[in-house]
Amino acid sequence: MEHTAMNKWIDEIKEIMEMARVRVARDVNNTMLEAYWHIGKSIVEHEQDGELKAKYGKKVLTELSKRLSTELGKGYSRSNLYNMRDFYAVYPKFQMPSGKLSWSHYIELKGVTDADARSFYENECANARWSVEELKRQIGTSLFERILLSDGKPNKEKVLAMARQGAIIEKPEDILKQPYVFEFIGAREQKPMYEKVLEAKLIRHIEDFLLELGRGFMYVGSRQRVTLGNTHHYVDMVFYNKILRAYVLIDLKMEELKIEHAGQMNAYLNYYKTEVNDEGDNPPIGIILCSTSKDVVAEYALGGLSNQVFASNYVYLIPNKEELVNEVKYLLEQEGNEE
Repeated sequence: MEHTAMNKWIDEIKEIMEMARVRVARDVNNTMLEAYWHIGKSIVEHEQDGELKAKYGKKVLTELSKRLSTELGKGYSRSNLYNMRDFYAVYPKFQMPSGKLSWSHYIELKGVTDADARSFYENECANARWSVEELKRQIGTSLFERILLSDGKPNKEKVLAMARQGAIIEKPEDILKQPYVFEFIGAREQKPMYEKVLEAKLIRHIEDFLLELGRGFMYVGSRQRVTLGNTHHYVDMVFYNKILRAYVLIDLKMEELKIEHAGQMNAYLNYYKTEVNDEGDNPPIGIILCSTSKDVVAEYALGGLSNQVFASNYVYLIPNKEELVNEVKYLLEQEGNEE
């Protein structure tokens, strides 16, 4: 057999084995999740008389942990038994998962008290294939609430849709967040820094930045040149979103949103639409990231533009979750009163 043909044959066999390993790992993961759920159910039914909060659970679980550890080995510490019990409490009608989420994922998910938010994180985690650490970050930075606040008009239908499917990306507005959180660059306070310094820090942590931007983003480059007439201009950062099939241009501003920022971004988008877009690409999207922005300025600066230009804020520290949750609740209540 020729050398090239042999290599091709070996590659085919390797692919078969890799697919088999993936199926085995998925089946093992699903089997263990099902077993942990049944153990949690058993704890509730036999040791707690069906009550999710037992008066004597601590003592019982300590003894159960010792016996199981002796007879079955590792994996049955008291804390893990608590996790199994809580797993059943949070998912009393648990359906067999797709195999995309591990036991460690569910340990993090069960800590999200709001059912809609928890369902969103579960679906989005599976869709985006987040690691456990990535899931922890998104929960910790209140991704669910930030997406709902991104357009200032959260609604019940959007909440329910997100709970069922995760973040739904169908139009440019769907990729926005309010605010964007850059805690991964290590800035201790919300102090101004030069645009080039912030840009360099985001590039240095490009994987974290892509996670913050969301699903479908691919990094194209920074300081991308746009020549208008005989003058060179530079877009701070350019990405491509494969879900929307569109270039996403990001301009970083160390100040609050100004009217001229919108005009500048609009010119960049016209250039990309004419000079860069390929057949099949949708119109480019522009996002102006500012330290602060006032609604009235954004309304007049961005309104009426033929291109899709958006403004949002960024922060260096994780936002106060309670404030974000209360803001979402307030806006939902206001909308409910208007109906």
